[in-house]
Amino acid sequence: MNQRQLIVYQFSREKVERGDLAAFLSQFGPPQLPSGPALAAMMGGMLLTVEGYDRDSREIYAIPEVRKFYLALHRVWPFWLYFCDLNQDGLKTMVLCCLPSLSSVARPDRPLVGVHVDPLELLRFVAGDFTPMNYLCDRAGLSERAIYNRTKAVMEYFGFPFDAPPPV
Repeated sequence: MNQRQLIVYQFSREKVERGDLAAFLSQFGPPQLPSGPALAAMMGGMLLTVEGYDRDSREIYAIPEVRKFYLALHRVWPFWLYFCDLNQDGLKTMVLCCLPSLSSVARPDRPLVGVHVDPLELLRFVAGDFTPMNYLCDRAGLSERAIYNRTKAVMEYFGFPFDAPPPV
């Protein structure tokens, strides 16, 4: 059985605070990305993280520098839905960083504070990224069924219903 290797790309705290995306874009910017089967093999095979905030008591999506960094990354590299591994929480964290409004929710029956997002705001953000995802799907030569499967997986990852019939 052929297992895909997960690409873990970690941005240092220094790069986050400087907003330095150069090294990442020199490796994964659109001109550097392959096409065809090589690009198809990369779908869902990436985890993007930031390091250096372990001692910060705030959740990563609540740190202004990280929010600003992920927003800048999203502006120049909106391919998250194509590349991000949906078996990890990394994509959710990145998206939370880009949403304009978050609110903390404390519940007496749980020791951790949760985050509340406006579902419509989240849906709008995710929906806006389907165009860049579909661009890469076309560039990779994926079938309509493969695109449908990825779209369904993304929608389910974010907890949205998806009842569109598969392509014939």
